Amino acid sequence: MATQPSHAWQVLYPPLQAHDHGWLDVGDGHELYWETAGNPLGLPALFVHGGPGAGCTADDRRWFDPRRYRIVLFDQRGCSRSRPPGRLAANDTAHLVADIESLRRHLRVGRWLLFGGSWGATLALAYAQRHPARVHALVLRGVFTATQRERQWLYGASGAAALEPAAWRRLVAAVPGAGQTDLLRVIAARLHCGDRAGQAAAANAWLQWEQDLMDSEAPEDHPGDAQPVHDASCALAMARIGVHFARQAFFLGEAQLLHNAARLRAVPGVIVHGARDRVAPPAAAQALHAAWPGSRLCIVEQAGHASSHPGMAQQLVAATDFFGTGQGDPA
Repeated sequence: MATQPSHAWQVLYPPLQAHDHGWLDVGDGHELYWETAGNPLGLPALFVHGGPGAGCTADDRRWFDPRRYRIVLFDQRGCSRSRPPGRLAANDTAHLVADIESLRRHLRVGRWLLFGGSWGATLALAYAQRHPARVHALVLRGVFTATQRERQWLYGASGAAALEPAAWRRLVAAVPGAGQTDLLRVIAARLHCGDRAGQAAAANAWLQWEQDLMDSEAPEDHPGDAQPVHDASCALAMARIGVHFARQAFFLGEAQLLHNAARLRAVPGVIVHGARDRVAPPAAAQALHAAWPGSRLCIVEQAGHASSHPGMAQQLVAATDFFGTGQGDPA
């Protein structure tokens, strides 16, 4: 990998099929979808998807060498194939951390590597700080630690909105009243208003805002991750979960993940972050690295928040290769 590839797909491992899957009853009316792929006797690795509210895809298996890893994917509560979709009851960060631990026990895993980007990095950190003895290593991308500063950047009128005013105006225009009061409260009300057209408009606007930021940060020759095409019910479920978490400061104490980074003293990790990231600016990754002595930080020039940038993909696969073999340089 001495020469940077021109496309992320050149770095990822080939597509592969899951060899087992199921639903795990975690209580509170929730059932988690999970699947495994790769080597059943390999080092367990858990892919933690972003959002909150998104879900896993078949390509998420491709970050890991299938000869060396037992690859585990799951959809978080209320997300994608987990049942029921969009359920907000008993859906918070503490429950999601407990769900990961329940899945570990269900699959009879001793310790595993956690790989997560954006919200997936947030949740992976929360789990690792709660259960450090169960974590072999962490590979994190586009770190978001959910501090007030980061939340204000993403959802306040003077943060990312000032860099992308046209995208911000589109978001506000889609939700009547959002320009005069608390944005998240107004969007939440619109998402539950009972009017299908109004709910759909609010959901699409919420999902499009982050996509617009990713599109704006990407160089023309390396576009950002394309937003998947969602049907109306899926988009509504995603938006409801995302706003639910955002309104509650992602159910984390202020700077909790930075204050508790010392719990990771025995957990190695690699942090890969784009220098042009407008969704989660690099300051959060730098602060986490400073608080976590066992981490390595790799800032990828010209990359933004998207994992599809070839430089990002190259560093992420190098990290999983390193932890799978113990050879080479993880970043």
